[in-house]
Amino acid sequence: MFKDYNMNQVVLPIDMEMKLQKNDIAYAVNELTESIPEEAFAGFLRATGCPAYHPRMMLKIILCAYTQSVFSGRKIEGLLKDSVRMMWLAQGYEPSYRTINRFRVHPEVKELLRQCFVQFRCKLVEEKQIEEAAIFIDGTKLEANANKYTFVWKKSVERYSAGLVERSNRMYEELLEKEIIPEIERESSEELSEQELSSVIENLNETVQSYDEKIELSENTAARKELRSERKEPKQYRKHFQDFVQRKKKYRADMELFGNRNSYSKTDPDATFMRMKDDHMKNGQLKAGYNVQLATEGQYALAYDIFPNPTDTRTFIPFLDTIEKDFFELPEYIVADAGYGSEQNYMDVVENRGRTPMITYNQYRKEKKKKVKEDPFNTANWAYDTEADTFTCPNGRRLWFSHLSTRKDKYGFTRHFKVYECEECSDCPLRAQCTKAKEGNNRRLYINETWEHQKAYIREKLSEEKTGEIYGKRKIDVEPVFGFLKANLSFTRFSVRGKEKVKNEMGFAFMAVNLRKYTAMSNNLNPDNPKGEDKKAFDHQKTVIKCFFFHFRLVMSQPLLVFVLLLLGLYKHFLP
Repeated sequence: MFKDYNMNQVVLPIDMEMKLQKNDIAYAVNELTESIPEEAFAGFLRATGCPAYHPRMMLKIILCAYTQSVFSGRKIEGLLKDSVRMMWLAQGYEPSYRTINRFRVHPEVKELLRQCFVQFRCKLVEEKQIEEAAIFIDGTKLEANANKYTFVWKKSVERYSAGLVERSNRMYEELLEKEIIPEIERESSEELSEQELSSVIENLNETVQSYDEKIELSENTAARKELRSERKEPKQYRKHFQDFVQRKKKYRADMELFGNRNSYSKTDPDATFMRMKDDHMKNGQLKAGYNVQLATEGQYALAYDIFPNPTDTRTFIPFLDTIEKDFFELPEYIVADAGYGSEQNYMDVVENRGRTPMITYNQYRKEKKKKVKEDPFNTANWAYDTEADTFTCPNGRRLWFSHLSTRKDKYGFTRHFKVYECEECSDCPLRAQCTKAKEGNNRRLYINETWEHQKAYIREKLSEEKTGEIYGKRKIDVEPVFGFLKANLSFTRFSVRGKEKVKNEMGFAFMAVNLRKYTAMSNNLNPDNPKGEDKKAFDHQKTVIKCFFFHFRLVMSQPLLVFVLLLLGLYKHFLP
């Protein structure tokens, strides 16, 4: 006997919520979105046209789709017709993929996502899932939605621009020597500006036009032929200078797009070419991408931002500004890896923000090695005389204070150094091992006292039990979020172009990671299932593995038993 099954029988529609399992992720999406204040949706209101879908509903379906690793607008549209949880969140509405794509790149969505992160963090604090004692900061590079062969390099543009300046100056001098055009007023003798190039073109136009008039008035064929021959050179110069103007405008626009970057992509000008970890060809190929900065606690993404800088050092201070402005107040401890360790970053955290930096520097781990500690040519091991203010080299010679020096990097930050110089290095037998200075020059030592004090401060903090334990959580707090994003959520490449649109999509992805983790934690902490189904399955799996290895070890410890079992197996195999 079978249960009744009749395709011709009418089935009454039911509430889709009845089909959802308890603690389904759709409930977490719904609860989070409903917690956003109504004022945040005011920017989507419009007085004319057809009424739009409610932004709460649109936010819910996109967040839910991202939790299911669906990032395409067309596939999200398909889920609205197939997925029970999506049908329930949309309440029967089926927006098209164009509507979905327009919504997720809408400028006002940035505020909605900010509210999502703020409300989600408040919920975590309320439920005591995070401690608010520290934040863990790290970055990762994600590939942009851009062609990998549409690169424009800053050095190439600078080289081409210099060549254009040289060539245009040379041609202008030729025009003056041949008296083809009169001399024009120039602001600088080094380079012709765009306006000056345009003036040269106007003069060449007048010259060519005068030749045209002469050719029209002349009735002598030989004379007309000679005039055409003379007109050819000014026309060629005019063509070159017209090309110069176009190229100069292009190079100027390129330099504006570069800013502080070294490259950009033609298909996504906001993306920068940088090295990715997933280099399948193993040839160090550069790809257009963005540097994603993330702040976490309890393995939850609490704040994020997008930067075009390939390195993390320059993103640290603006990211902290973003956190304070848009997300939450900074806690006492700010934890990050050695990629963020710099004099400017330490100074900003301690002096400007009044927080404790738990950030290592590049040589922190290397300094602990025995080889480095016992290296006589390592300047950190050289004896220092505080009274005389001198260092002593491995050969026993003193390095005396010479002068103060300052260095300013390309970003405008100034560092101060005390320069020490050895008394005599010319006859030193250890000179080749000690210095690479040219013959006749003595060994110099540059000491940045501010940097040395900062390093000592960091070493002291990391050696303390409490702060050292906080720093030890860094890898197990922020790294799993990136792993979950790329491996479990399969989010490895952006599907939109432009920094603001990319930032919106990154917000959806990180919130999807948060919702999946929060739902999994809620299921594991369910009172009806204290240990959680996954924990039970894991315990059962461990028991099976232990039993297998126990019997395997028992059998292998008895050679005679193994031989008997082998004979029995052969006997059974050859039985007719």
